[in-house]
Amino acid sequence: MSFEVWSIFAIFWVVFVTTPGPNAVNCIANGMQLGFTRSLWGVAAILTQAGLFLVLSALGVTALIATSETGFLIAKYIGTAWLIWLGIKGWLGASKPAPKLPPSTGSIYGRALAIAVINPKSVAGYLAAFSQFVQPNVPIWEQMIIIVPTALILTTLSYCGFTVLGAGLGRAALGAVFNVWFRRVMAICFIIYGVLLGGAQLNKAS
Repeated sequence: MSFEVWSIFAIFWVVFVTTPGPNAVNCIANGMQLGFTRSLWGVAAILTQAGLFLVLSALGVTALIATSETGFLIAKYIGTAWLIWLGIKGWLGASKPAPKLPPSTGSIYGRALAIAVINPKSVAGYLAAFSQFVQPNVPIWEQMIIIVPTALILTTLSYCGFTVLGAGLGRAALGAVFNVWFRRVMAICFIIYGVLLGGAQLNKAS
């Protein structure tokens, strides 16, 4: 993986994991109720989900490349469309209040893992996004050596940050994170990424 592709992926992943959603709300709530240290079990659960879905995405992309170059190209177009749709959805929903979670039950880890797995940005989203940055002419596992640590480090920093906000600011953290304009900026980033990546694919095809 070239430095340019890695840089684009890293910037994308920052947007991907800092856009507020159920995981962010859960981390903030844990920080408020349990303090930072105990809440790290919730961050560990998100990392478990992220690692699993990254591996599943890599296997899916590998299967597509091996089966059909056309299928892989279609997956990339679907991925760009998904990014644009995610941005539009985020813009339209920017003024909605922060999602509410049911009362805390079970272990911190188990609850956080369940929330992460059923998150709309789940395996289909990972696969759609992941396909944009994989270079088909480079062995997938050589790229995973770079992609996985990058994704997991950025994911750790993001959700530890949400947890710190919850522990330090309490309920005010939800207002800060779910600020309308912050959410709209994140939404615009997804749309821009989708358009630019889609345009790049069209240029390669022509």
